[in-house]
Amino acid sequence: MKKTTVLAAIVATSTSLTAFAHGGATGIVKDRMDAMADMGKAVKAVTPMMRGEIDYDADVVRRAAATFSRHAGDSMTDLFPEGSGGMPSEAKDAIWSKWEEFSALADQLGIVSEGLAGAADNGLMATGSSAMSTDTMMGGGSGMMGGGSRMMGGTGAMGNTMTAAQISEMPVDGAFTMVTQVCSACHTQFRAESK
Repeated sequence: MKKTTVLAAIVATSTSLTAFAHGGATGIVKDRMDAMADMGKAVKAVTPMMRGEIDYDADVVRRAAATFSRHAGDSMTDLFPEGSGGMPSEAKDAIWSKWEEFSALADQLGIVSEGLAGAADNGLMATGSSAMSTDTMMGGGSGMMGGGSRMMGGTGAMGNTMTAAQISEMPVDGAFTMVTQVCSACHTQFRAESK
């Protein structure tokens, strides 16, 4: 899957979340919807730079990384207390039945966000239509993560992950792709589709 396809899916998801999700939400459900909308805005601010559609701005990337980091780890999991599912929430029951996987993705978001902040001054490796595919960056032969390394396991659990320091050595578009892949893995497993 091309990086631009992953980015487009994340932007589309965040846009639909913002438009639909807040209808009737209160309390902790509204708090987590607000957090997701905040991260969606950060993705939308960075995506055009990663595509080469606008000039690259490391400060915008650092602000986006700070947003992702602010909502990662315990800040994320604290927004999902047991029993807070059901409408208008889009949280699947799998969050609570697979808590360790959900928590691992929340923690991984913190790691990749820190790596993205560190990579902000590295610049882009690829832009526009010449963007690298996710497969090239995330494994397979001479990919950035090395042959056989994987960011996500078969069920979405984190396997063989990079550290924030390692991610910060990457071109910024590679680091940003890792952030969006964590978001996508979490949405795929733990977020119900809007109807």
